[in-house]
Amino acid sequence: MEEHSLHIVLVEPEIPPNTGSIARLCGATDTVLDLIHPLGFSTNDKHLKRAGLDYWPYVTIRNWDSLESYLAATDERDIFFFTTKVEKPHYQARFHPGSHLIFGKETRGLPEEIIALYADRCYTIPMANDRIRSLNLAMCAGIVLYEALRQISPQNPLDLPC
Repeated sequence: MEEHSLHIVLVEPEIPPNTGSIARLCGATDTVLDLIHPLGFSTNDKHLKRAGLDYWPYVTIRNWDSLESYLAATDERDIFFFTTKVEKPHYQARFHPGSHLIFGKETRGLPEEIIALYADRCYTIPMANDRIRSLNLAMCAGIVLYEALRQISPQNPLDLPC
């Protein structure tokens, strides 16, 4: 399953309910969840468990010691970074089976050096006004994941009845 599965990658997530909601999203879409440590919470956190409800057995989770170890093990052609610090909209990315959708920590986003190094692989989710700084991490993951699914299988992104 993993070779052609989509991946959501969370770099040092800090808020348990966000990670729990994203885990639930991953379970519903057969998407792998990659967690880059250190995490800002314990994986035993009650808020994390509550957000994922009883879906944890259906989620494939891979843990990584650091962003560097994750990047060293991942084909650069598969990675897509999402940040508020660029102008290129997420729908311009050309996703494929096996794409890795990478999101930074809630309070600081992705490291500046990663954005500079991978500038051609960085995208944003456009917003109608600049009064709102950013969207919730779980919402961003859902928006981008479903765009990737739509691109990969436009007839029916999940091959499930709607």
